Amino acid sequence: MTSSPKLFYTRPSISYRFRASAFTILCLVIGISGFLFGLIAISRRNEFVCKNGNPRSVSVVWSRKDGEKRVRSGAERRHKVMGFVGIFTGFGSVGRRRSLRKTWFPSDHQGLRRLEESTGLAFRFIIGKTKDNPKMLKLRKEVDEYDDFILLDMEEEYSRLPYKTLAFFKAAYALYDSEFYVKADDDIYLRPDRLSLLLAKERSHPQTYLGCMKNGPVFTDPNLKWYEPLGRLLGKEYFLHAYGPIYALSADVVASLVALRNDRHVHRLCNPEQKLLELHQKDICSKSPTLPSDD
Repeated sequence: MTSSPKLFYTRPSISYRFRASAFTILCLVIGISGFLFGLIAISRRNEFVCKNGNPRSVSVVWSRKDGEKRVRSGAERRHKVMGFVGIFTGFGSVGRRRSLRKTWFPSDHQGLRRLEESTGLAFRFIIGKTKDNPKMLKLRKEVDEYDDFILLDMEEEYSRLPYKTLAFFKAAYALYDSEFYVKADDDIYLRPDRLSLLLAKERSHPQTYLGCMKNGPVFTDPNLKWYEPLGRLLGKEYFLHAYGPIYALSADVVASLVALRNDRHVHRLCNPEQKLLELHQKDICSKSPTLPSDD
């Protein structure tokens, strides 16, 4: 009777086991080193973006020092752009902002950066605050999601629109070193590329206003929507003033508005653009020539 074959197994030598263990440890060290290197690279990249990227959503507050209002936003230096565009919006305009983000207004911060790089224009929604806590909570969620706001430390009310307009120009001037500052409404369809070409044109005078101008009757009937409480001081018609859903002021004009200290009187007229132009004319335009449009 034949016996079944016997199998013999050789035990690996000690030197072989040592080399295998060393190779395994080496692979593990290389893997951990690569993982750590990747984490360091990502963290440094994020740090670079934060330091050199565009200012994101900020809250602008007003502080009094030596009797003068100043903007405090936490920004260390003004961000350089060719033009800054503030889109005026309110708490009831969530749908409008949604429509803009689905069309010409980028819906993420990287998109805003790419748009700025291609046009030289920075865009932010401009809004105040409210005592309605649910509305403020919804706004904070929207800010966290899209990060495309400048929040003004003032009540968001239509009756305070003149204050908001002046506060916007002061805040924009403090945050951005821009050649033009553009105020726009949130119910327009804007072509950023065309606006960029318009602002880039050379002009013969540093104090420039781009937009529509109009004058019209002063409403003295309290039952009308555009009732002017101080209509008796204006006469039958408004003086020629800025008008429209979008207009731009050059840096020199905005600088003169920022320097004004009598902004406590800005509420006396119901139209903010009329009052801003009136204040500017008193301090600057009356001392400089009036030039026709270059466009």
